[in-house]
Amino acid sequence: MSATLRLTRNVGSAAFELRRGRFDILVDGKPVGSLSNHDTVEIPVATGRHNLVLRKGRYSSRTLTFDAANGQAINFRCNGARIWPTYVASIVKPDLAISLKAE
Repeated sequence: MSATLRLTRNVGSAAFELRRGRFDILVDGKPVGSLSNHDTVEIPVATGRHNLVLRKGRYSSRTLTFDAANGQAINFRCNGARIWPTYVASIVKPDLAISLKAE
């Protein structure tokens, strides 16, 4: 049985990212794909509980845990740091560099 993990990265025309480039997608610590700006990626995942992290080099999102039910689509939106204080803080705390939110 499987579900679909859908990740969207769309900064929009009014905003910009200070952390740019492709983000690697890790589910349960394993790489499953990557995501560029203005992309939407769909990844099949097994049913059950999973951990999701986006990474670019040493920078990452915080780990988000989600439950996937059979046939379910789980949606997340992400972007790199967009304001200077977060960008600067991510130098010391790399898991602030990428924002990842459930939709």
